[in-house]
Amino acid sequence: MLAEGGNAVDACIAAAFVSWIAESPLTGPGAGGFMLVHLAADNSSRVLDHFVTVPGLGLRRRGQTEMDSVDVDFTSESSQIFRIGAASCAVPGAVAGLGEAHRRFASLPWRVLLEPAIELARRGVVLTKPQAYLHAILDLILRHTDEGKSIYGRNGNRLVAGDRLVMADLAQTLERLAENGPEEFYRGELGRALSRHLRELGGEITRRDLAEYRVIRRRPVQVSFLGHEFESNPPPSTSGVLIGLGVSLLDRLDGPAGPPGSGEALSQLVELMREQEAARGVPFTRELYRGGLARRLFDERELRATARRLRRRLPEAQRGTTHISVVDGRGNAASLTASTGSGSGVIVPGTGIQLNNMLGEFDLAATGGIPRPGVRFTSGMAPSIVLRDLRPRLVVGSAGSLRLRGAIFQVVVNVVGHGVGVEEAIGRPRIHVDETHVHCEGGHDPAELDRLESWGYELARWRRRNLFFGGVSGVEFREDGMLAAAGDPRRGGHGVVIE
Repeated sequence: MLAEGGNAVDACIAAAFVSWIAESPLTGPGAGGFMLVHLAADNSSRVLDHFVTVPGLGLRRRGQTEMDSVDVDFTSESSQIFRIGAASCAVPGAVAGLGEAHRRFASLPWRVLLEPAIELARRGVVLTKPQAYLHAILDLILRHTDEGKSIYGRNGNRLVAGDRLVMADLAQTLERLAENGPEEFYRGELGRALSRHLRELGGEITRRDLAEYRVIRRRPVQVSFLGHEFESNPPPSTSGVLIGLGVSLLDRLDGPAGPPGSGEALSQLVELMREQEAARGVPFTRELYRGGLARRLFDERELRATARRLRRRLPEAQRGTTHISVVDGRGNAASLTASTGSGSGVIVPGTGIQLNNMLGEFDLAATGGIPRPGVRFTSGMAPSIVLRDLRPRLVVGSAGSLRLRGAIFQVVVNVVGHGVGVEEAIGRPRIHVDETHVHCEGGHDPAELDRLESWGYELARWRRRNLFFGGVSGVEFREDGMLAAAGDPRRGGHGVVIE
């Protein structure tokens, strides 16, 4: 799309449609997400919130159907329980979000942006090893129903690396969207088929839910640090503010404590991520944000006090859900994160539409119960942009459930704080802070991890690189004026520069 004269948003929308086939376990028309757009013409940024909403508008009785549970193993030592089935499905916003982005910011025709995805869905995609690994760990969800077995299986077995995944029904759905526009999904036959199937299975998505769905425009979180401006997804979503807190504290600490991968730098990251986790308990509602939550989190005196506490906590040696990022030659940028959660296992017959399981995600559903119908869910997604001298220096975001915030934060620190190129920054081993434990991805220097342990940190050492630690993609404007792009090797990601 860039080569054909399209802008960053055109390319982002077209890539998003293609991701529905290339990364169908992670995203699709049944997903929800966020797009952060920066426009060079007026140096403005805005977020299109097209995340999922609570279903059930027009229903008298709700919540009668039990969800199924599956245990997803990332490794033999780490697993996560996901709740799936019709009762787990929230109202998807992906189609509406891409439609709104096209209406407001795109320059190429809607059908043109869908054509690559239509062709790929018909032709199929040959699974790479990273894709096949993802299919393997999500197999109980992907082949949960007869529809899933026909798409994601062959002769009773799951697809493996080298097998071709063909999505003929989804190709027809994309054709209908190309012909009739986004409204087909919410007020047309596609929407009626979706609601009818979910209601037959005991789900709660109604035709009214779909007809009343709206994309929300939001102003991004904006934070200054180390001569840059960080912009990201605002409340009611959480991670953008928390990453902003982390980079603000890093600014007060005068940048990274040591070289990337050193014990000092790792210790600093752990403590900054613990501060982010502690702040996560603050209610991130729209009203609080408007009423001064951001000012309170980023109050200069409080930041300085927190930085002093951080310095005391650090050892003595310390002194010295799929993501697409696009930048075009005019300096416009688009950062899109979208997810179906782990997927609900529910595929609408004849459409190829797999629904999300966001009502079943333990890190999304409030412990006090599911909110009233129509309420927008909060999210940890954080499509982000780092600006320098009013131009995008880094466009970045990540997949990875609870780990995506830390993954983005570490890449931002690597690029801006350490001056590391985007490809190396994404490829470097990461950490994840889980209460008292610090998960350390394979690839860290064992001697530096030994130093961390000697300072009192409880480490969980991973042998290899793993998608548990997120799936970042990023684009960087380098100091020499050239562009660089990279996708996460943990998930078979790629970066492309068009000259």
